[in-house]
Amino acid sequence: MEGKGMGVKMEEGRERAHKRRVRYGGTHPRRYSEKYKEHDPDRYGDIVEKVIRKGSTPAGMHLPICVEEILDILQIRPGESGLDATLGYGGHSRRMLERLAGKGHLCALDVDPIELAKTEERLGKLGFGPEILTVIHRNFAQIDQAAAEYGPFDFLLADLGVSSMQLDDPQRGFSYKQEGPLDLRLNPLSGRSAAQRLRELGREEIEGMLRENADEPYAEKIARTIAQAEKRGQAVETTTQLAEAVREALSFLPEKERRDAVKKSCARVFQALRIDVNSEFEALEAFLQKLPQVMAPGGRIAVLTFHSGEDRMVKKSFKELERAGIYREIAKEPVRPSREECARNARARSAKLRWAVKA
Repeated sequence: MEGKGMGVKMEEGRERAHKRRVRYGGTHPRRYSEKYKEHDPDRYGDIVEKVIRKGSTPAGMHLPICVEEILDILQIRPGESGLDATLGYGGHSRRMLERLAGKGHLCALDVDPIELAKTEERLGKLGFGPEILTVIHRNFAQIDQAAAEYGPFDFLLADLGVSSMQLDDPQRGFSYKQEGPLDLRLNPLSGRSAAQRLRELGREEIEGMLRENADEPYAEKIARTIAQAEKRGQAVETTTQLAEAVREALSFLPEKERRDAVKKSCARVFQALRIDVNSEFEALEAFLQKLPQVMAPGGRIAVLTFHSGEDRMVKKSFKELERAGIYREIAKEPVRPSREECARNARARSAKLRWAVKA
C-alpha cells in the first residue's frame, strides 16, 4: 500500500542526531513549520487545547466536525462492518472504532498517502490495529473495490471536506494566505499540479471552471488576468502569485470594498482550482452511483459536505434513490453543526450533513 514505510530505521547502536527546533521571531510562532508544540499534541496537550479553545485548529491537526450527530445517525453496534471513505486525520474513525468496542471491522480509505500513513500510525498507537482497522490508499470513488473484500457495509461515512493538515501546510499549496507552490493535489504523488493546469487552460476554460466550481462573480476578469500573465511569460507558479492575480483583476473596485472582495474571491478561486485538479465532482458522482451496491440491507450512510455543489449532488442522488425504493429513508433537511461547535471550530460553519438508510 502506498504511503507505508515512510519512517527511517536507525542503525543498531547509532544515536539519533540532535535536531534543533525551528526558531522564530517575536513571542509567538506564525509559520506552520515553527509551531512545533502544536505538531506534538502528545507532549504539549495544554498548548493544543489552548489553541482549540481560542477557536483555531492546531497546526498539523484536524478537528472532526459533527461527530455526535454522525454517531447518532450511524448507530454503530459491536460486530458490525463499516467504511470511513475519507480517513483524513482519523477523528471520525477513532470514535467509530470506539463504538465497535473491539468487535467487527472498519475499513478506511484516503487519497492522500502522506497523511494516511501518519493517521494509520496514530490510530495504531491508540490500540486500533489491523485486526479491527484496515487502511487503504484509495480514492473514495473506488468504494466498490473496498467493498469487494470488506463489504457489504453496515455503516458508512464520507467527509468531503479538505483536512486542516492540507489547508495549513504551505507546501501543499491549498491556501492563498501563505507562500507556497501552487499544487492543490490531494495526492501530491499523482496527476498535475494547479500551476500546471493553469498553463494548460485557455482564458475561456479558466473562466468556465471558476463559474462552475465556485460561482465566482468576477470569473471573466480573473481568468483574463491569469491568461495575460501566462502570455507575458509570467506563469502563475505559487499561491501568492495567484492571489496577486486576483487582486490585480479586482483593482477596478472601490478601495472601500476591494479588500473584502479580494479575500472572498481568493477563497473561491482556490476552491474552484482544487476541485478541478482533483476531479472532485467526478469522484463524488462515481461514489454516489456505487454507494447503494456497497451497503448491507438497513445500512446507514452519512455524508458531510462543505460546498453547495456537493450538497446538491448528494441531495439529488438520495432523493432519486429513495423514490426508486433503494433507500428506505433519507434526511429531508441537512443537519447543521451547533452554534457551540461553530464557535469552537470556524471551519464547521459551512458543513451540511445528509443521511440515508438502505432498504
